[in-house]
Formats: sequence, C-alpha cells, structure tokens
Amino acid sequence: MKAWQHLKTILRHKNLVRKGCFKVGLYRQGLFHDMSKYSPVEFLVGCKYYQGNKSPNNAERLDKGYSAAWLHHKGRNKHHLEYWIDYSPENHGLMAGMPMPTKYVVEMFIDRISASKNYQKEAYTNRHPLEYYENGKEHYMMHEETRALLEKLLHMLAEEGEDAVFSYIRTDVLKNKRKKD
Repeated sequence: MKAWQHLKTILRHKNLVRKGCFKVGLYRQGLFHDMSKYSPVEFLVGCKYYQGNKSPNNAERLDKGYSAAWLHHKGRNKHHLEYWIDYSPENHGLMAGMPMPTKYVVEMFIDRISASKNYQKEAYTNRHPLEYYENGKEHYMMHEETRALLEKLLHMLAEEGEDAVFSYIRTDVLKNKRKKD
C-alpha cells in the first residue's frame, strides 16, 4: 500500500512540475524532472518511509542519521541548490554555493510550488513556498545571484500569484537566458 501511495505522490508531483515548466517554456525539464525518483535507492526508501505529508527522505534521515535517497537525488538533479555546492576558488577552497543556470533556478522554484501543493493539498496558498523557504533559508548554501532570483520569484508568487510570476518568468527571466544556459 505504501508503494502505491508513494508512486501516486511522485506522479502527482511530476505532473505539477511538468505543467509549471510547460507554462514557462521549459519543456525538456518538465518532461524529465526527477527521473531519479524511480531508481531503487530513491524509490524503495520512499516506499519504506512514506508518510504522505512530507518527504520520506526526512524520515530516513531521522532513522539512519543520513538519507541515502537524498544524497543520490541531489547529485543527479540540477534544479537542487545542493547540486551546485563546490569548493570556492575565491574563499580559500571553502565550500560555497555556485551560480545556478537560470533555467535550473526556475525549475527549483516550480519544484517548490509543486511540493507545497502536493503536501498541503487543499490548504495550499501561494505563500506556502515562501514560508517553507524562509523557515530554512539560513541553512542554504546558495550563491547570492541564485538566492536573489529565487527570493524574487517566491515573493512575487506570494504577492501577485502564479499567473503573474509565470508570465514574468516567461517574458523577462528566461527570454534572453535560453542561449546562455
């Protein structure tokens, strides 16, 4: 039963991300978002620790002290800020967030909306992704440009709604970035 519930959660999430990515013109990312969730290391953990209202990776982390599923996932999906952590050439080799290509920042933003909708269900509001972000942002190792764009999009979503922010992404954020990224 947990396997079926987990699969439905993944499919619902991927469908929400696909719709969001298609609205802003990121068709390839919409189609291939989070494909690693079907790998055994991620899927089986999701089935075992499925709860329905939050990520099973958190439960695995509490149980084992780390999440093998998350370590696998973040290393294969460029829309996660953790994928972009590396040794900084400016800060004497300390770990730091590297600048994320714009299309992955946008996918990360859409991923946050979709996860909030998936877990909040009918209680979801356009403020949820911002509130979730603000609850943990002091822990995020993120490049300042990446942080600025993500925060701008999250605030715009909370204040102006999904249609306005998706239009802004399509016409302003991604318009001239496609050739660079």
